Amino acid sequence: MQNTDISLLERAIGYTFKDKRILKEALTHSSYAHELRSKRIETQCNERLEFLGDSVLSIVTSEYLFSKYTDLPEGDLTHMRAALVQSQALAKYARGIGLGQFLYVGNGEERNRDQQSILEDAFEALLAAMYLDAAENGLDVIRAFLLPIIKKELEENSTRTFYADAKTELQQLTQISDGATPVYRVIGESGPDHQKTFEVEVMLNSNVIGHGKGRSKREAEQNAAREALELFGV
Repeated sequence: MQNTDISLLERAIGYTFKDKRILKEALTHSSYAHELRSKRIETQCNERLEFLGDSVLSIVTSEYLFSKYTDLPEGDLTHMRAALVQSQALAKYARGIGLGQFLYVGNGEERNRDQQSILEDAFEALLAAMYLDAAENGLDVIRAFLLPIIKKELEENSTRTFYADAKTELQQLTQISDGATPVYRVIGESGPDHQKTFEVEVMLNSNVIGHGKGRSKREAEQNAAREALELFGV
């Protein structure tokens, strides 16, 4: 059930929109827009805002990591950023502000408003909406909202968790234990070409030891490797 009291969301993010229309667009899932268009009501969904929000998220996160971890090389910073902005993390941030309850979704998606893919897209769209609505102060507004979330995520996880290459770590572990090499296989793809979600499983000696999803095959493989490492107690 949708919560229509948008002021509660604004309170959660610490920002009040001047233009409520752009906020509504950020909260509008494509399924809802399609339903309205079938009734000849033109409505924009949040996919374009999501595109911009992805870049806003990346630059603010990159800027913070670059400034904070002055001794880390580019490769480690890249792994760290990838972990902070991956699908699962974005959905977690979205749930932290109760974003799912405010989304406009079609009747067929009502039960899925808390689904990871829907939440991560809406979170990126929300960032873009805040950035545009705040105009010249856009990045400052995003920093004020996003950096406490990023800092909390960093505090809750070890540094190794963020910048370690899970695939490499898993391969080293399995070769030491039984000389075998993990094999990754794509078992599913969903979504349009510009917004695909990949599902991957990793196998060892014909046994499935981990599953992972991601916006790219590489991200899905890394998530599968992380799940496998947890299975091994790492």
